[in-house]
Amino acid sequence: MSMAAGEYVSVHSQADTERADLDRERAELHADEHGEKLELAAIYVSRGLDHDLAQQVAEQLMAHDALGAHARDELGINEAMRAHPVQAASASACSFAAGGVLPLIAAALAPEPYLIVVVAASSLVFLAALGILAARAGGADWRRSAIRVTFFGALAMAVTAAAGALFGAIV
Repeated sequence: MSMAAGEYVSVHSQADTERADLDRERAELHADEHGEKLELAAIYVSRGLDHDLAQQVAEQLMAHDALGAHARDELGINEAMRAHPVQAASASACSFAAGGVLPLIAAALAPEPYLIVVVAASSLVFLAALGILAARAGGADWRRSAIRVTFFGALAMAVTAAAGALFGAIV
């Protein structure tokens, strides 16, 4: 629940920022439509269109959906990339729960004297495996991904253990 709540708050903040950007853009379009058309045309020129074609594209896009054109081309906001807090929270909660299953099984099967070592070691192995799977799914370098995920997982465990030792929860 903590992971889901954190993700929800974070992504909701992003959605609030997007909404504020769109509100500002809507006000700018209302106050100075001609200036906004020139601004959009300048964006297209910077992307390689000649001036006349950029003007034409800006005019046609603004005639169809001025706010949508500015959101996409000026602000970088499009529907596919918009922030969706509930979706992010659900994905985070499911990922966290699924990722916790294997270390939980390891903890259930480990002999008590080796519990901390087994859970820590198995967690790092599982993190490396998930880093590899994620990299392969995305077409990225699996070595770099496995190292990054394992390193930051180990760092998180070390910081957690240090905090536990500092407050007397771990001896």
